[in-house]
Amino acid sequence: MKREIIFKNQMTEVQRIAQFIDAIGEELHLDMPVINGIQLAIEEAVVNVINYAYPDRVDCESSLVVNADEHQLIFIVTDSGLPFDPTAVPEPDITLEAEQRPIGGLGILLIKKIMGKVSYQYLNGQNILTMTKKIC
Repeated sequence: MKREIIFKNQMTEVQRIAQFIDAIGEELHLDMPVINGIQLAIEEAVVNVINYAYPDRVDCESSLVVNADEHQLIFIVTDSGLPFDPTAVPEPDITLEAEQRPIGGLGILLIKKIMGKVSYQYLNGQNILTMTKKIC
């Protein structure tokens, strides 16, 4: 199975992407806790693109592609915004109190915990974030 959704850099698109993920989860008969986790991880990745990839630009488009087989789901978020490798951000020290931690870094940690495998590449002027979730 392969599905794709194109989204604009607008927060209103987050709900449409959530519905897209729900439909995939239902089609694959995934348990609700699995779907909810995937929703959270994908929302984090997409919101980062919407908020940071295209500063001062409106109506830019990005894509979310989902490839699935009986063992795994592969989610690929592609945008042509500013180059940024979220996997290069140092992991936050979650043993510190919230007030002592610097801002940022929790999103990619969350994505890694939920999805399992996360990779990034910048290719042909595009950020490509690939997230793999085992489902078997």
